[in-house]
Amino acid sequence: MVNSVLINPNDLTSILLRLSAAVLIGGLVGWTRQRSGKAAGLRTHMLVTMTAAILVLIPAQIKSAQPEASISYVLQGISNGVGFLGAGVILRSSDVDSRQLKIKGLTSASEIWVSAALGACSGCGLWLISLMGTVLMLLVLVVAKRLERLIVVGGGDDL
Repeated sequence: MVNSVLINPNDLTSILLRLSAAVLIGGLVGWTRQRSGKAAGLRTHMLVTMTAAILVLIPAQIKSAQPEASISYVLQGISNGVGFLGAGVILRSSDVDSRQLKIKGLTSASEIWVSAALGACSGCGLWLISLMGTVLMLLVLVVAKRLERLIVVGGGDDL
């Protein structure tokens, strides 16, 4: 683990910077989703990234013999917990007339998961990963959506 993860509990500037970066990342991603009318929008993403940052800051603040191990456990918990949150935004419906099953919200669930990871990076002070991850996530959400429109969906066999 990087030495920048561990911070002095009284270092208000570092704590504020890490939490603010997490909220900003969530805001950037949430803004794009809110504009698209998605269920998980601005506030949801801001809260997810901030929560992940807070959860990794807790063991970073506590003096322990193995703070890196504590942060590892927190990251595992974040990943599991966000999985449940993501499952909540996935909707399954079926069209009775065409007998097709439609699943919506997979992208929203995925982006909530990535948002939590980016918030955790911010909480750990991993600025380069936070920045690059945010830029790449926005590219996927904006550019890849436009590319998807160009893909012709085939009428292949249903599995």
